[in-house]
Amino acid sequence: MNQEDKIREAFKHKSWNEIKTEDSWRIFKVMAEFVDGFEKLGRIGPSVAVFGSARTRPDNPYYQIAEEVGFKLTQLGYGVITGGGPGIMEAANKGARRGKGKSIGINIDLPHEQGANPFIDNDKLISFDFFFVRKTMFMKYAQGFIVLPGGFGTFDELFEAMTLIQTGKIGKFPIVLVGKSYWNGLIKWMKEIMHAKEHNVNITDFNLFSTVDTAEDAVKVIDKFYEQYLLSPNF
Repeated sequence: MNQEDKIREAFKHKSWNEIKTEDSWRIFKVMAEFVDGFEKLGRIGPSVAVFGSARTRPDNPYYQIAEEVGFKLTQLGYGVITGGGPGIMEAANKGARRGKGKSIGINIDLPHEQGANPFIDNDKLISFDFFFVRKTMFMKYAQGFIVLPGGFGTFDELFEAMTLIQTGKIGKFPIVLVGKSYWNGLIKWMKEIMHAKEHNVNITDFNLFSTVDTAEDAVKVIDKFYEQYLLSPNF
């Protein structure tokens, strides 16, 4: 049975009014996730989100960098927010735990996926059904993004943040890409094709992010940005 047949099968016994009613009730589920996220994350304090692949193994150098990023952030008083899963997320939460700082996980419920990693504080794990609600929490409560190599999900979060800052829908915050060899090909394409050839972005848009190679430099970008503001990451 193909996907189209499955959709027909799922809805063949339901009227259009029943389907619309289900959509209406789903609004309350969405609202409940927003309320729960706002209440819990609003009490946590200044934190930095760390993104990257769930597939990165502990013997990968980027896992080790992510763990060091998490540790160094806590030494400056920042909490660490991740997507709650394995790989880079686990590494950053592990570093936050080692640094005795706040370790937050914003998990997404997915079929056939592992649960949350064990390095998240027990009272700071929040699970969501809706990706868009989860992304809102990152945008609202993270004071910066540190982005290590990852796949489609990592790129989704990165480009959403840059789009919202570019269009003035949210205030500017620091975005740091870790691993120049991973990101430089993409950046080169964006500058040569998106900017120079097709004129789809301005050259100033490339100021929305920084690229570094080390945990120390990544954290330094975040802390230098907030030297200008009255943000006191002091838990």
